[in-house]
Amino acid sequence: MFGLIGHSTSFEDARKKALEIGYDHLDGDLDVWCSAPPQFLEQIEVESLTGKKIEGAYIDSCFVPEMLSRFKTARRKVLNAMELAQKRGIDISALGGFTSIIFENFNLLKHQHVRNTTLEWERFTTGNTHTAWVICRQLENNAQLLGIDLSKANVAVVGATGDIGSAVCRWLSSRTGVAELLLVARQQKPLVELQAELGGGRILSLEEALPEADVVVWVASMPRTLEIDMESLRKPCLMIDGGYPKNLDTKFAGGGVHVLKGGIVEFCNDISWDVGWMAEMDKPQRQMFACFAEAMLLEFENCHTNFSWGRNQITLEKMDFIGMASLRHGFSSLNLNHQLQAAAA
Repeated sequence: MFGLIGHSTSFEDARKKALEIGYDHLDGDLDVWCSAPPQFLEQIEVESLTGKKIEGAYIDSCFVPEMLSRFKTARRKVLNAMELAQKRGIDISALGGFTSIIFENFNLLKHQHVRNTTLEWERFTTGNTHTAWVICRQLENNAQLLGIDLSKANVAVVGATGDIGSAVCRWLSSRTGVAELLLVARQQKPLVELQAELGGGRILSLEEALPEADVVVWVASMPRTLEIDMESLRKPCLMIDGGYPKNLDTKFAGGGVHVLKGGIVEFCNDISWDVGWMAEMDKPQRQMFACFAEAMLLEFENCHTNFSWGRNQITLEKMDFIGMASLRHGFSSLNLNHQLQAAAA
């Protein structure tokens, strides 16, 4: 059985949805939600392109982004949801949205004991391997759609030293063959180490990289104060928004700049679930974050292990494995096709 551990995109959205599904006890202020336990919302059945059927469940952590400033609350929300998944006997659960970010940034590996439960890490995955593979596939497919020749293109990876960012850099360097990688991150030392590992790539600031990039893979949070001169960007320019939340289109888009929501996949069949709306997808019965899909893929493959775990542990071999499984079971990456068709109409 697979599990999906997620949350709503905002406090107001969470309250609204809770009332819609009859959770009247959650009709309160943020403090009420801070003390609310995780909710086992529904069971899910998914049928692969191969015909194999699996069962899973969605657990809402009752975390909302407004809790990020409350360190202990955010930590407790994620750990309690993981405990519930384990107690329900779920074999492999994906940490979606902010839950994986909280787990990594707040170093929750130090908190394996939750009340009388010892969390078994092998039951959980961040889903970052599948996310990284999907972003690379989106880059390769959509650059071609825009007429960008990757063998002659500069590709900037913003957040290059993170778990997903470093995996994307490895893939682009070894498999895609881009002309030049532009490496952008906040801390210099990890950038220098990544550059040495890759055997190339230029380390630049964000302001230096953006005007030089034909493609930008954004796998870091966007600075709120960021101001970009749109005229300075190359045209066409493909921007893949692989961060969370996905808000690049509020800063960029139009005039030859194409913003694609990164790390999102579409399944071959409708999924009978009621929680698809929580992620605000265009096709909630089929589309989902690639990290969630990783838990399904591991269940389809009977691979019950913490496949994506720890920082910078994503190998090309793991990306190959999860990518082949993704295609075999009926997932496809989100592409620009419909956006380009709408623009041409």
